[in-house]
Amino acid sequence: MTTKKTLFDKVWDAHVVDSVQNGPQILYIDKHLIHEVTSPQAFNELEARGIPVFRPNQIVATADHNTPTLNQDLPIKDELSRKQLEQLSTNCAKNNITLYELGHKYNGIVHVMAPELGITQPGMTMVCGDSHTSTHGAFGTIAFGIGTSQVAQVFASQCLLLTKPKSLRVTVNGTLKNGVLPKDVILYIISKLGTNSGTGYFCEYAGDVFENMSMEGRMTVCNMSIEMGARGGMIAPDETTFEYVKGREFAPKGDDFEKKVAYWKTLPTDPDAAFDKEYHFDAEDIEPMVTYGTNPGMGIKISETIPVDDNSSFKKSLEYMNFKAGESLINKPINFVFIGSCTNSRIEDFRVAANFIKGKQKAQNVTAWLVPGSKQVEAQIINEGLNDIFEDAGFELRQPGCSACLAMNDDKIPQGEYCVSTSNRNFEGRQGQGSRTILASPLVAAATAVAGKIVDVTKEINETNVTLSAVVRSH
Repeated sequence: MTTKKTLFDKVWDAHVVDSVQNGPQILYIDKHLIHEVTSPQAFNELEARGIPVFRPNQIVATADHNTPTLNQDLPIKDELSRKQLEQLSTNCAKNNITLYELGHKYNGIVHVMAPELGITQPGMTMVCGDSHTSTHGAFGTIAFGIGTSQVAQVFASQCLLLTKPKSLRVTVNGTLKNGVLPKDVILYIISKLGTNSGTGYFCEYAGDVFENMSMEGRMTVCNMSIEMGARGGMIAPDETTFEYVKGREFAPKGDDFEKKVAYWKTLPTDPDAAFDKEYHFDAEDIEPMVTYGTNPGMGIKISETIPVDDNSSFKKSLEYMNFKAGESLINKPINFVFIGSCTNSRIEDFRVAANFIKGKQKAQNVTAWLVPGSKQVEAQIINEGLNDIFEDAGFELRQPGCSACLAMNDDKIPQGEYCVSTSNRNFEGRQGQGSRTILASPLVAAATAVAGKIVDVTKEINETNVTLSAVVRSH
């Protein structure tokens, strides 16, 4: 009798090099992505031990975390950032590793540039010294973040010693309401399940909602799997996946592509395959979301009020945010808006924002940063004329990078200020010391920038008859 397998099982089992009974397994890694922050120590460790990089052709590097988003053609002013980028260039040159450094046409946030170049493909195993590597799971890929010691392990052997995670499936069926974006879907799921619900699991997302999503939307969902504690997230590859990959720079071509597709079609979870844990949600219950606390699980529908909870950590979180239980966030004045990060900096995100912003003006009290995820996204924004819409409305389009997601560069939110952000984490000080982050979709962020305060975006789009699905499909 043939055992029914999940998508995760199929990809994992195909990459096991060796295993110990009831113990860890040696997993082969197809692609290793690196950047300037978590790789220097790993390179130093190998050099100190006299170990060469085993398979440099399986590694791709980019500069993203510490990079400035203004005047990228000029020398970097911050000494630490400059040294880290110089060290990355030196290490990659010394070890024959492909690097897309600052200014290169393929440069960008690691989890944006790899998919858009066709480096990310279904059925792969991928790792990076960055927790949001789970983004690549949107392609039916086992992708997860690793620590610096594991980065060195992959450099040396192209393998990792791991214990196989358990399996989790989240199914969402039905039709999303107008104005509800993939970011809202994942924020809703995390708000219901909590930030520890996925600990020890790899999560597969299934159902109508994910099947009908674009690849950009699927990447947003998988990106935030780590925020519910999961090791990673996956969505089964389908025709949407194949069409996205086809023709990209490093995707298979011709007969090789067709052979790959034939294999990729075997990857979806078998009917009746068993998961260790399952959750089900109805699409009709999801509305535009905002967070009110200091972890991504502290989220509410934009029309709801902050819940009441006597837990001390909950109260501490509200105190940091200067919010009160029972309070509505609608009409809350906001001075900073950030659309970007590896969660929401793809062309679809900027199309949605531009469609809402067109013909309107940014509120005078708002500083609004639009930061594309890569040079290619930046070029698309300009070529499609979206930049003209943003400039006319008073928004600032900056150059690619992680930017105000994590304050490792100059793009910081001032102490005590609120920022409606399309990034993935709202931890204390995440966007700058004392800053207060409210996570939301690109649509909610755009509407906030125009109003100068949080507004019920569903009323806004219904009044102007905006249909978001048409915006995405029209390009």
